[in-house]
Amino acid sequence: MNQDSSDYAYLASNWEAVRERVDAACCAAGREPSEVSILPVSKTFGPDVVRAAMALGLKRFGENKVQEVRSKAEALAGEGIAWVVIGHLQTNKAKDVARLASEVQSLDRIELAEALHRRLQVEERVIDVLVEVKTSPEESKHGLPPAELPAFLDALRAYDTLRVKGLMTLAVQSDDAEAVRACFRHLRRLRDEAQAQGHELSRLSMGMSGDFPLAIAEGATEVRIGTAIFGRRV
Repeated sequence: MNQDSSDYAYLASNWEAVRERVDAACCAAGREPSEVSILPVSKTFGPDVVRAAMALGLKRFGENKVQEVRSKAEALAGEGIAWVVIGHLQTNKAKDVARLASEVQSLDRIELAEALHRRLQVEERVIDVLVEVKTSPEESKHGLPPAELPAFLDALRAYDTLRVKGLMTLAVQSDDAEAVRACFRHLRRLRDEAQAQGHELSRLSMGMSGDFPLAIAEGATEVRIGTAIFGRRV
């Protein structure tokens, strides 16, 4: 049974607060708020919560797990939602991603590119992708080693179903703001170097609920916000 929409009234205030914080971070960095978009991350929250968020005008939602995309896409079929995969992706999930996702922000190896390309050809679709780069020393973080980025971007030219739009990263989890900023700064420099080599990479997806002002200061064009919008996950 769907809960009454009034159960989710907190979403409107949370969304407004996040938007205000993003705008303030942009102003502090000398940037226009229109330069930074927000990707609401709905992982672990059910279809009713997503539907309530849609009432606020939100249409793109980030998800970590393909099985969640599959179940929510079924429950919300016909709603016009753009599902964005932001979590580490196994090649055996390529079929569902090619069928359901509008974008993948965690492309980090050629085997995955090949698997997605094959399935997208079957589906007769093309999707946007961001290359995930590992800028943090933490073993728990995924992503392409920075030194491998130039060759990887060159190799991706062979896959016309994958529109490479930019780069993504997760910063180190630390109370040291400079260490966090260094991760974001590194990604921006990698993007600038790639663009100098002829790659059109307009997007930098970096920053989450706990560190997005730092990411905006370092050039993020999109921040991925979950907890600050939807609340703490259980």
